[in-house]
Amino acid sequence: MRFSWNPKHTAFFLHALIWGGILAFPLFIRTEQEVFPAGFTLITNVIHLGLFYFNAYYLYPRLMTSRRWWLYLLSLIAIIGGTFRFKLLILNVLFPEISFLEYMNAYLGFPLIVFLVLSIIYRIVLDQINYEKKLRDREAEQLSTQLKFLRSQISPHFLFNVLNNMVSMARHKSDRLEPSLIRLAELMRYMLYESDTKKVPLTREIEYLKSYIELQKIRFEADMPIMADLGYEGGPETLEPMLLIPFVENAFKHGLALVDEPFIRIKLEVREKKLLFSVENSYSPEAAQSKDMASGIGLANIKARLQLLYPGQHVLTVKDEDGIFSVSLTLPLN
Repeated sequence: MRFSWNPKHTAFFLHALIWGGILAFPLFIRTEQEVFPAGFTLITNVIHLGLFYFNAYYLYPRLMTSRRWWLYLLSLIAIIGGTFRFKLLILNVLFPEISFLEYMNAYLGFPLIVFLVLSIIYRIVLDQINYEKKLRDREAEQLSTQLKFLRSQISPHFLFNVLNNMVSMARHKSDRLEPSLIRLAELMRYMLYESDTKKVPLTREIEYLKSYIELQKIRFEADMPIMADLGYEGGPETLEPMLLIPFVENAFKHGLALVDEPFIRIKLEVREKKLLFSVENSYSPEAAQSKDMASGIGLANIKARLQLLYPGQHVLTVKDEDGIFSVSLTLPLN
């Protein structure tokens, strides 16, 4: 069985180290002004240890509420008084040679108050840490849910159009049917299974883009004016899955309808652990207004994802000039 270190082990080690030092201190460091023998100090420190954790993990959490705080205060008073008497009993029974003097009351009672106050502070800090952890976990869960929702909004119209084209290929017994099915299978596998992971290799995202572009070419059944520079040689870099496809989808959605000289330019490169991705396409403003606004993931969607995943780390530039729409994205890679 392989042991793995975690924060709980660190906390246990720190507690053991601190209490070990407190318990061992009177055994190794003695002075002429010692009020009580080392054995008695050791026993009382063990009592303090028990009271510390009893108050921190049982008494305070159960009683220190808005309606039962008074019961908690009475319990503390009772504990201090009872423990003080118990210390006197130990002193009389186990150390009868010690002559008890009036000033010794302070040495017996004051440490009790100190350890109980430290226990309360410890419990308050622990509750705050747990509360902040729950907030972080809740935020992480909400982030994961939101990201899954945003990923799921890939346009179904593209898939329907591709399937309709494949039906036509099957009727005409086209040789392009088999490679088209393979491309579609790769695309669907990536969308349904691999996109659930937090990070994917950049090479897989590029393969997905290539499959998408090839299927779009089949859909339009013509040589498309597409210039795609995706010549990334491959490496260990990873990124959020399906992060780039919305830009390409948007270009196909608006870049080919009612345009005299349509074109789509796609470029991807990696420099010093940074992704530089750009998409540029021609478009017709009239055709763009007539498009179904609900189709596609949309730029608003991708902006939300980038803000969630790379807050303050990415640069997204969107330009719309003279019938040419362009976007460029720069973000760090892991």
